[in-house]
Amino acid sequence: MDRRAGRDPEFEAFVAGAAGRLLHVAVLLTAEHPARAYAAHRILAGALARTYAHWERLRGDDPYDHTRQEVCAAYARTARRLPAGTGILAPLSPAQRLVLVMRVYEGVAEEVTAAQLGLAPERVEALRNRAVAALREAVRPAAGAA
Repeated sequence: MDRRAGRDPEFEAFVAGAAGRLLHVAVLLTAEHPARAYAAHRILAGALARTYAHWERLRGDDPYDHTRQEVCAAYARTARRLPAGTGILAPLSPAQRLVLVMRVYEGVAEEVTAAQLGLAPERVEALRNRAVAALREAVRPAAGAA
């Protein structure tokens, strides 16, 4: 009996339901234009491949959470080699993007974010605060010109 027989349809259903949001996470992290999000697509494809490889071990765990962790880890490994990007989060450092996407966009608790990124919770809070301040500063001149 093929062990993969039951996991392929489950995995395909997971991808069909979660890939769009996971791609948006990757696009936010890479700060690419959504229509040209080549690095984001590569990051997501690798994360989904790693999730599929561990699919049997994920029984009872949240596959979305696991795949998001894979996306964030892949981004963290490659962030310095990626082009600067033009998205709204482009002015932020890679660490600030990771924290902001996880905490604000994904709603991951500060302690969980800290554990997943290998940072102290205080560092996560400081990175989030700096990221929010930088984004407010970036928006302020544009609002004043209108």
